[in-house]
Amino acid sequence: MAHLAGVSAYARLSDRLNRFPQGAPPSELLFAILKLLFSEKEAGLVARLPIRPFTVADAARAWKMKSAAARAILDGLADRAILVDMPQNGTQFYCLPPPMAGFFEFSLMRLRHDIDQKALSEMFYQYLNVEEDFIKALFLDGQTPLGRVFVQESALSKANALHVLDYERASEVIRSASHIGISLCYCRHKMAHVGRDCAAPKDICMTFNTAAASLIKHGHARPVEVPECIDLLQAACAHNLAQFGENVRQGVNFICNCCGCCCEAMLAIRRFGLTRPIHSNFIARVDAAACTGCGLCAAVCPVLAIAPPPAGAAGPAIIDAALCLGCGVCVRNCPSAAVFLDPRPDRVLTPLDTVNRTVVMALERGTLQHLICDNQVLSSFRALAAVLGAILKLPPLKRALASRLLQSRYLEAVIDRLAG
Repeated sequence: MAHLAGVSAYARLSDRLNRFPQGAPPSELLFAILKLLFSEKEAGLVARLPIRPFTVADAARAWKMKSAAARAILDGLADRAILVDMPQNGTQFYCLPPPMAGFFEFSLMRLRHDIDQKALSEMFYQYLNVEEDFIKALFLDGQTPLGRVFVQESALSKANALHVLDYERASEVIRSASHIGISLCYCRHKMAHVGRDCAAPKDICMTFNTAAASLIKHGHARPVEVPECIDLLQAACAHNLAQFGENVRQGVNFICNCCGCCCEAMLAIRRFGLTRPIHSNFIARVDAAACTGCGLCAAVCPVLAIAPPPAGAAGPAIIDAALCLGCGVCVRNCPSAAVFLDPRPDRVLTPLDTVNRTVVMALERGTLQHLICDNQVLSSFRALAAVLGAILKLPPLKRALASRLLQSRYLEAVIDRLAG
């Protein structure tokens, strides 16, 4: 009976995770991962939490317990980086982040002894790098991605640099952040436990703003000031790591410094191709007359988008435009300055903020009704207003599709009235 109850609790937690746009396809391996991260009791409780940020009172009401007991549980989960806690206008809010970017990564972003990180890494490797369902759902579903590539500013010509907006600059994300935290790179830490990591720096994962504040508070990230973070960014570039950050214009919460051999996003592109625009607004080109065919650009490309000339043959390197991230790593490594960045003819559309991106992702994946018709969410007008506000910023056709997905005449009328 206890075994059945445990499976039921983790199955309910899995269902809760998959009501969010960035879910985790259920499997026995996922349940094994969740069992390492959550007790059976915690799994059952977290399965009943709202999707949107909530308060102690919201959790106490959902769990039918006193606020003091609910707060103790919530604070314990936040201390283990299962939940993110964030004060807003004097009130403490909590949020269960998605598995990625979220509590999967947080579990390996420092050395810990309260969980078996080697066993967890081995399961993560099987679930994310061997099986395909999770990675396909994360990187192939929908048109709006979780993350985007930041162009390395030193690879831009002076003319191109004039046209790069602030939100496209990793350096500006750093300078404008309210909090900055540095942690272990989840990807390379995981790969180290399975004997597949590389020599790239590990203590270089960057979080910002509300995510950084929570991770710093609970010891999962160390706080740094702007100059040190800029130095780390330059060190990442010197190690030919590509910058992959949250796909928003305001309030970026993370920037990963990615190698091609360990990073989940880079490995997914190598396996499946670049099926949606996570690239920067630039693309690499080769000056055939200047190219010596040395192959350095191909060696450093994180997604194998560049092919050197065949051995013993003359000719320039060849760039696969369908795979190029526009990161600029190749440009910085070309000894003959034969590789350069060109602006793409069509700019990538970046969502305004996390709420806007989440709504669009939910719309594309057919899960928008879960964001709106979550009983606990409806008890908070602020959360409902934020979601509706993001819907109203959508283009007319997507807004109409959102209305149909809501399957509620009342909410359709609200959207139509507010839009008018």
